[in-house]
This record gives sequence, C-alpha cells and structure tokens, in this order.
Amino acid sequence: MDFNFKEEQLQLADALKRWIARDYTFEARRAIVGSSTGVSDAAWATLAELGLTALPLPEAHGGFDGDAVDMFVVMQELGRGLVVEPYVATMLGAEFLRRGGAHGDLLDRVAGGTLKLACALGERQSRHDLRDIATQAVRDGGGWRLNGEKKVVLHGAQAGVLVVSARTGGGQRDEAGITLFAVAADAPGVAVRDVRMLDGQRAADVLLRDVRVDAAAVIGTADAGWDILEAAADYGAALLCAEALGAMDALFGATLDYLKTRQQFGVPIGKFQALQHRMADMYVHLEQARSMALLAAVRVAEDTREAGAGNAAERRRAVAAAKYRVGQAARFVGQQAVQLHGGMGVTDELPAAHYFKRLSTFELTLGDCDHHLARFIAQPGFLDREAA
Repeated sequence: MDFNFKEEQLQLADALKRWIARDYTFEARRAIVGSSTGVSDAAWATLAELGLTALPLPEAHGGFDGDAVDMFVVMQELGRGLVVEPYVATMLGAEFLRRGGAHGDLLDRVAGGTLKLACALGERQSRHDLRDIATQAVRDGGGWRLNGEKKVVLHGAQAGVLVVSARTGGGQRDEAGITLFAVAADAPGVAVRDVRMLDGQRAADVLLRDVRVDAAAVIGTADAGWDILEAAADYGAALLCAEALGAMDALFGATLDYLKTRQQFGVPIGKFQALQHRMADMYVHLEQARSMALLAAVRVAEDTREAGAGNAAERRRAVAAAKYRVGQAARFVGQQAVQLHGGMGVTDELPAAHYFKRLSTFELTLGDCDHHLARFIAQPGFLDREAA
C-alpha cells in the first residue's frame, strides 16, 4: 500500500502551515482563546478561503469530495498550530448531514463557510457510550418535540445548527430507537451555556425544553439513526487522531529544541544519556501513533468511498485501535515533554503547556482509551482468535 501523500494534499498542508506561521502565531492564539467568543471570525474566513470547509463535502453542494486521508493532512497542521476554531465540530456535523442524504441547503452553507455546526451527543450519564440517550423526542403533529440535556457539546455556542441525538423508541441504551435531528441553535426552547475548556477550546451544555422541529429536521431515518451516529463518530475520532498527531509532532520538536539549548553543568541537557533515552521512547510512541492514525484514516476513507457497502467492521476495528494507541501516545509524549521542560513545562507562557492540555482533552473526546480498548476487544472474532 502506498502511504505517500499526493502532491495536492502536500500543497494544501503547506498553505495551511504558512498561514498558521504568519497569522495564527502562539500569541495570536492566546488572544483568541482569551476573547469573549473564544474563536476568530477572521481565522474562520481564512479556513473557508483555503477551501477547508468545502474539502470533505460532496461536489453537488460546493465541496471537493475529499476523504478522511485528505482531512488527515489538514488536521495534522491544525494540531501543530493548536487552532481553536470550530473546524472539527463543523466537519463532524457535516458528516452526519452527508450520511443522512438530505439537508443539502445546510451543506451548501457549510461549504461556503457561512454556517458552523456542533454535535450534541453526550449526556451526563452516558460518559463515552453514545447509545446511552435519555433525551426524548416524541411526535407532535407533523413534527417532533425534543426534551433533554446534552453535555460538553464542542463549540455548541458558536454553532448555527446542532446535530442532536434523541431517543424515539427502545430502551435507554438500545441501538434501535435512536433518531438524529438538525436543530437550529436559536430555536425556541434551546438554551446554551458556553464554557472554556482546559485546552482553551469552547464547549457548551445544551438544554432542550419542548423544542419543536418539523419532520424535515430528521437526519436519515427515524428510529434508525445508530448506524449514522456510529459511522460519523468514527469519522470524527479519525480526525481527532490526526490532530493529536500534529500536536505531538510539534511538542516533540519543541522539547528537542529545549534540550539542545537548556544548559546544566556547562553543557546542553540533551547530552545527558538518560534524557536521550526518554526522547527515544517519545519518538517510538509518536511513530506508532502515526501508523495507527493513518490506518484509521484509510479505513474510514474506504468505508465512506463505498457508500454504505464498505467494511464497517474494519472501520470500527481500526478507529478503536487508533484512538486507543494515539491516546496512550498523547499521554506519554505530553507527560514526558512537560517533565523534560522542568517547571517551565506547566507555565502559560510556554507552548508546551498548551500542547499538553490539548492532548489531555483529546484523550477524553469521542471515547477515552479504556472505552476504545473495550470496543476493540468486543469486535467479532477477537476472543476467538485470542483463544486459538
């Protein structure tokens, strides 16, 4: 298999890298994080101008039909730059809409950069189990009425439309009976509480009280939203793995530079063999994470490209393995980098602390290591192969 990126992918990554170095510097990012909204309209406009908001969307809706591998190179650069704009949240929401086969008007606006999306999936009791849904949707005339509360909705307050999972049948943790809705963020009955997370990004608690939507708000088919929900979540997890890889790359490089310049006993501390061994261990974790993240992107791209006929089992297995392995690497690389920087590693003035916070938050988003390890083990054939 050829794991070399195409020339067009490398050119896009290079353009994004140049913009980050020129306009999205560490100090510029700190100013954005500290602003009232936590995002920059100018930065979002630039992402749209570069074609990133249109990249993964269908050509029929102004997109470029990019797949998860195309997104891999983009997410790496966003991770290196610690970009806090609601790009992942919007692209994940767009994946829900794309798989649903409707809402072309919303996809048109996303591609043009005029609409941001957020995915209201998690709840207080659900932790990482997206099937555990207490939010209820009941039929109301020709539409639906939603009631419930969603927790830690990434960039929920910055979105114009929310993708909401609700239960329309079955038990609270059943796969059957899940329905997905596209809900306007300013619809009557929607209340959003915006907070800043540990890594500087924004999240929100979303309260739904008698929120009425029409029948056209349903994404896919009523009572049968699990397949879309699981596939879209895998897509989002693959994007996050690529972003974490970019952040680890940058943090590894910054740590290496620090060891070359910080002096102790008259020599750079990078000459100490014990610290060289720790850097070598970080590099091994980083490269293993790179392989798994790329494999997940390939499997997601294959599954998406075949329009429902792809191998969903391979996608699940690869994404679960990648999220687990990249999560382990993120924790190890982040902790080692902070320790090697000494006391400076936890100060707000040093980028290392911000990378560490971002990697820590990544590990908890769309399933932590324990969740995805259990998911990998639960895949058909694993226990049979283990016994053999």
